[in-house]
Amino acid sequence: MDTQRPDYGNWVSWRLIVWNGAAALLFLALSLVAVGFMVGAAFFLVACAYLAYARHVFSARGGNLQGQIRQLVLDRVVWDGRGRALDIGCGNGATVIAMAQRFPAGRVAGVDFWGGAWEFSKVACERNAGIEGVAERVSFQQASASKLPFEDGAFDVVVSNLTFHEVKDASDKTLVLKEALRVLRKGGCFVFQDLFKLQRIYGSPDALLHALEGWGVASVEFVDTSTSPCIPKALKLPFMVGALGVIQGVK
Repeated sequence: MDTQRPDYGNWVSWRLIVWNGAAALLFLALSLVAVGFMVGAAFFLVACAYLAYARHVFSARGGNLQGQIRQLVLDRVVWDGRGRALDIGCGNGATVIAMAQRFPAGRVAGVDFWGGAWEFSKVACERNAGIEGVAERVSFQQASASKLPFEDGAFDVVVSNLTFHEVKDASDKTLVLKEALRVLRKGGCFVFQDLFKLQRIYGSPDALLHALEGWGVASVEFVDTSTSPCIPKALKLPFMVGALGVIQGVK
């Protein structure tokens, strides 16, 4: 068995840090010609430092905030462990693997688009599953969350963590939630965590719950997870995890 550490990636790409650092250096050089460019240099330097801090806090060897935010989803899963579960936007497989470890009698699938902007891939998912000893009970497939390659009611549990707002081929993100519920069986549990407090994307949480009720779910509630004590104040900004929330219930 591979004895290496699993690599679950980071929500803050190192490329963003490099780009902002390079921009800071460029503006600093331009300030030798015109002092006004110092403003741009200061802006990009602060952005570079903030993103480097966020990457460290999210990382497993830093603050492991990604793991703690992921746990906010896992702790809300109600399942006897028999049957099939799906993670939408599985990244490098962290949630899929954690569910497979928690529910050894079940099978867990993960789907992701794995775009080039992220440090995630199907190869990394399979490698991590092998390291964690669950490779035989998990599967990974490339797909868009807007059009899942599964039949209606194929899963007993469907979860997702910080994915729906990133789906590029769906202008109305609420339809991505509807698609996620399509593949969940009647009576199955769903737990979706995303930036649900961003009204420009989802409207109000109350309106979103009303929409889900109109789709025929048996029960649904909103939980404001942005107030979780594990999240540092510096990261409670809307473009980070300050708009975090969970929509959970039973179909």
